[in-house]
Amino acid sequence: MNKYLFVVSKKVHNLAPEFGTTFGPNKQLGPTLNQTLKATKQPTMKKHLLFSAAMVAAFATSAQTGEITSNRGENWLSQDGDWGLTFDATPIINFAGNLFNGTTGNSGVGLNNFFSSTGIGGAGVVIGGKKLVDANTAYRGRLRIGFGSNKETNLVNIDPTPVPAPVFPNPTPTVEDVTKTGYTAIQLGVGLEKRVGSTRVVGIYGGEFNIGFGGSKTKYEYGNAYTQQAQGTGSRVTEEKQGGTFSVGLQAFGGIEWFCAPKISLGGEYTWGLALTSTGHTETTTEYWVSNDAGDNGTSQSITVDGGTKENGFSLDTGVSGARVSLNFYFQ
Repeated sequence: MNKYLFVVSKKVHNLAPEFGTTFGPNKQLGPTLNQTLKATKQPTMKKHLLFSAAMVAAFATSAQTGEITSNRGENWLSQDGDWGLTFDATPIINFAGNLFNGTTGNSGVGLNNFFSSTGIGGAGVVIGGKKLVDANTAYRGRLRIGFGSNKETNLVNIDPTPVPAPVFPNPTPTVEDVTKTGYTAIQLGVGLEKRVGSTRVVGIYGGEFNIGFGGSKTKYEYGNAYTQQAQGTGSRVTEEKQGGTFSVGLQAFGGIEWFCAPKISLGGEYTWGLALTSTGHTETTTEYWVSNDAGDNGTSQSITVDGGTKENGFSLDTGVSGARVSLNFYFQ
C-alpha cells in the first residue's frame, strides 16, 4: 500500500511545477496548487454551462424553423421574413386532369384566368399574398381591383330605306349599332395565419376578413335615329345597369401546405364563418316615342325603371365550394 502511495505522490510531485507550487514539509499539496485547481475548475464549469445552453437554443431554433435542405443546399420550407404569392390552383388541376382523362376539349391556362374576369364575384381570380413575420406566423392579404369593358358593333340597314331603293349590285346603306359592356369588381381581404410543423407537410390555421363589391352596365347605341316613322309606337332599351353586389365575410380556416419543391407548396384549406351578401335591382332605361296632339310630330323620351330580383343573403357555414386549393411561392 505504501508503495502505491509513494508512486502517486511522485507523479503528483512531478506535476506540481506546472501549477506553480511545491510540496510542503509533510508531502502535501501546498496552498498555491489548491487555489490553482479551484480557479481552474470554476471557469471550466461555466464554459460547460454556456456550451450546453447554446446547444439547447440551437436545437430549439432548428425545431421551430424546420430547416430542410435539398441536395443543392436550398431550403425547402418557408422561413422568417419570406414573402409569399398565392394562386388559385383549380384551373391548373382541371387542365392537368383533362390531359389524362381523354377529354377532347382541353384548353390551356391563360393568364387572364388568374388576373381578370368579366364576372363580379371574382372569388377564383383574387390575388393572394403572405408575409412571414416569424417562423410560425404570417400576415395574409387578398386583392382584386378589376375594371373591364367590351364593345360589339353590328351593321344594320339604314332606316328609312332610301327612295328609290338601291338595286343589286349596289348595296343598301348601313349604319352601326354599338353595344358597350363594362364592369367593376373590388375585393379586399386581410388575415392572420399560424403555422405548425417542421416537416414538408405544414399545418396552417387562422382567421380572415373579406369585403367586396362590384357591378356591371350595358349601353346600347343605335345608328338609326328614333323617330315615329322608323319605330312606330314601339320602344327600345338604351341602358341596363345590373344590380350592384356587396359582400362581407369573417371566417376561420384550417388546412395544410405540402412543399413539393424548395419554396413551392401546394395548399388546401377549409373555411368556416359568417358571410353577408346583398344584390340590388336592375335599372333599365328605355327610349320611346311620344306624339303631339296633332299626331303628325312628336319627340322621343326616356324612362328608367327598376326590375329583376333584389337579393340579400346570410350564412354561417363551411365553404360551400369545398376545400380551397392554392399554389404558393415563397421568396425573400
